[in-house]
Amino acid sequence: MIPHIKTTALSDMMQVAWVTPDLDRTMDQFSKIYRVPKFFVTDASYPARLFEETGEMKLRLALANIDNMQIELIQPMGGGVDRIYRDVLPTDGRHANVLHHVCVQIYGPRENWDTYLANLNMEKPIDYTGDFGPGVRFVYTDERASLGIWLEHVWFEPEYFKQLSAAIPTYRSA
Repeated sequence: MIPHIKTTALSDMMQVAWVTPDLDRTMDQFSKIYRVPKFFVTDASYPARLFEETGEMKLRLALANIDNMQIELIQPMGGGVDRIYRDVLPTDGRHANVLHHVCVQIYGPRENWDTYLANLNMEKPIDYTGDFGPGVRFVYTDERASLGIWLEHVWFEPEYFKQLSAAIPTYRSA
C-alpha cells in the first residue's frame, strides 16, 4: 500500500527542460520525433545570480504544453552566468539536447511564494536566481547529487500566468 502524504518536494511539477546549443534544430527534432508541431519562442535577458556570481542572463527559450506538462527548450546566448546552462553542453561542437531541470510551481498569492522561499532557504541553498520581472519569481536548487538535474521553483502572478499561458501552444493527447 502506498501511504498518503500531504505533499512532496516534487509536488506540482509542471515543466521538464532541456538545454541545447541550437534551438531551431532542437525544435525541428521535437517536431519530427515527438510530434510537437509548434513552440512559443522568445528571447530573454534579465539580471541573474549563480552562486556568488552576478550578471546578465541571455537565453532563447521555446515553450509548449503537452497535456499537463510544459516542455522548455533553452539555448544559452551570453556567457558568464549562463554557464548554468552552457556547461552541460558538449564542448566539441556536437549537437545535444541535455535534460537540465524540472520545475515545481507554487500557487496562490505572493505571500505563498514568500513563505515557500523562506522555508526552502532553511532546507537547502538557493544557487541560482533571476529577476524576470514583477510577475514571476523563480529560483533553482542544485539537486544534481540526488536527481542528476537542477530543480526550479517558480511562482507566477495570476494575470501574468494567464497571459503567458495564452501565448504557449497546448497539445492534448487523444
